[in-house]
Amino acid sequence: MELIAALIAGASIGAVLGFIGAGGAMLSVPILIYGFSFDAKSATTAALVIVGLAALSGLIPKARKGEVLYRDALVIVGLGLVTNLGFASLASSIPDSIITIGFAGVLILAGLSMLRTPKFSEQMKMPLSILIIISLVIGSITGLFGIGGGFLAIPVLVLYFGTPPSIAAGTSLLIIALNSLISFLGRNQIWENVQWDIPIVMAIAAILIAQVASRISGKSSPAALRRAFAYLLLAISAFTLIQSWIAL
Repeated sequence: MELIAALIAGASIGAVLGFIGAGGAMLSVPILIYGFSFDAKSATTAALVIVGLAALSGLIPKARKGEVLYRDALVIVGLGLVTNLGFASLASSIPDSIITIGFAGVLILAGLSMLRTPKFSEQMKMPLSILIIISLVIGSITGLFGIGGGFLAIPVLVLYFGTPPSIAAGTSLLIIALNSLISFLGRNQIWENVQWDIPIVMAIAAILIAQVASRISGKSSPAALRRAFAYLLLAISAFTLIQSWIAL
């Protein structure tokens, strides 16, 4: 039953990444904690593998269609490298309650950002200082919470680099894959504490479904998907905050 649950969970994560281009870790972390009884440090570490591999899988069809901007992705990942590695190396010493409460806060931020329909115009341009700050924030939340930061990367790609929204989703997958790899390497002290069988099954399912979802994502309504996922994130954040409060 655990393996079947892991397959279903992985498929859900892959679908989110393939259709939206972000949000996989926001599902995988609470699923591992509350569905499979992982502690917060192990869950956020395992999530990096699941989401990183799924993002890489979803990236392949996007890259074949020319919907990935490698330079832009490398700029954002490079700017956030210090905070990503720094917080990843500190993750083992941070109490689980702090990680889960902080994670819930990120979910609220992500959910609210997805509910707000962005209106971009040619006149809008993100200053370089904001690009640097947000890239550092993306690195921080990846290092601390095992989140790839796609929900922040997509607006940055559109507002600073002028990336078309359809291509921003593909480029976001590359950012998630690279950030996940960097943070995973920085968490090497935690690797031996993770029971890898469940995350590996989830990763396999996520990889397969992310490819399918990525191919057919153009036929769906991005606005409706983002809105539905935003409400799901807000519900998960409320549940996480309640559980964290009970555990204190």
